[in-house]
Amino acid sequence: MNNLLKQNISSHIVLSAKELEDFCNLFQQKSIKRKSFLLRAGEVCKFEGFVIKGLFRVYHINSNGFDQILYFAIENWWITDIDSFTNAIPSQLFIEALEDSEVLLISKKDKEFAYENLPEIEKLFRIMTQKTHVALQRRMIDNLGKTADQRYLDFIEKYPQLFQRLSNLQIAAYLGISHEFLSKIRRKIAGRK
Repeated sequence: MNNLLKQNISSHIVLSAKELEDFCNLFQQKSIKRKSFLLRAGEVCKFEGFVIKGLFRVYHINSNGFDQILYFAIENWWITDIDSFTNAIPSQLFIEALEDSEVLLISKKDKEFAYENLPEIEKLFRIMTQKTHVALQRRMIDNLGKTADQRYLDFIEKYPQLFQRLSNLQIAAYLGISHEFLSKIRRKIAGRK
């Protein structure tokens, strides 16, 4: 299970075999059943996680009671509520397993230990933070400047491995549209072919 984590880390930074092993040993493996929560709103997020098997959704429930999905996480993706984790404040987010899943978790204490003892780890998380910022910026620009049809087509193209594993309701919540509107988009696109 650690091999996927090691490959992910090695795609960003160079560590010796011992450093890589030492860092990976700071993670604890956790199994999460489908429809179970890794984090609920109101709890303080005490982990950063790396998905080794399964699928998660990270979402917020708005004032009207609707799910607003920030992102999904599948194998080889990282997952957390960075605001809650960094600032030790109650989360506004839910992290729910959509499939039976396996995740590797690192605590804030162990992450800080790694920063102090393995200097390259700070570089790893800086690179990942930059990539996350880029992805969020692009998503914001897409949400502001593209139609729902365009966002749907972009989602299918960008995440084909994810698209097949999600329900229409989940995709609609990610796109910020109603399930009914997504159905109209799908019918319209099917009619073009």
